[in-house]
Amino acid sequence: MKGAEAAMKEADPKRLRLPLTREDVLSLRAGDEVLISGRIVTGRDKLHKFLVSDRPSGKQMPVDLEGTILYHCGPIVKKSSKGYEIVACGPTTSMRVEMYEPVVISEYGLRGIMGKGGMGPQTLRALREYGCVYLHAIGGAAVYLAQRVKRVAGVWKLEEFGMAEAMWILEVEDFPAIVTMDSFGESLHGDIERKSSDEFRRLIGLV
Repeated sequence: MKGAEAAMKEADPKRLRLPLTREDVLSLRAGDEVLISGRIVTGRDKLHKFLVSDRPSGKQMPVDLEGTILYHCGPIVKKSSKGYEIVACGPTTSMRVEMYEPVVISEYGLRGIMGKGGMGPQTLRALREYGCVYLHAIGGAAVYLAQRVKRVAGVWKLEEFGMAEAMWILEVEDFPAIVTMDSFGESLHGDIERKSSDEFRRLIGLV
């Protein structure tokens, strides 16, 4: 019974409180389930391009990105007399910003990138070099994930980029995700691709 209880405790999600340190990141491995609490920011193609091409200074940024998580998400947002409310905030495909992500990680001190589908070898190298992880959020659960957003703390570039492409600053609580690329060079997405390729080669008689 004690062994079963220990196994259940080991299977519990790890709770991450933002901002993260490099030591926090080094405690995470591919396959870990996590619950995130604290301040995250959203960002898609336009924001990534802006961060890389214009390199805004700290004074221009609405929030310090050091230690936080950048979420690849174009949320649906409703404005009321009480402010902004997130209606849905599911992940978008991360590979679309692969060309920008290594620079964003290195320049802004991020400790986590979150989206869906994983990222490529350039980002994997940056995760390892700078101490960062990639987190896979639940696809098809945009409304549920919106319920984990407790407050919209701010928004940047809304008029210029539009709702989906703006940087939304979100206070989240127990936001669920899985570490699929870690700071040790492990990628579950790469493992699946290799296994799929090997199986395909076997099926067509190449091995």
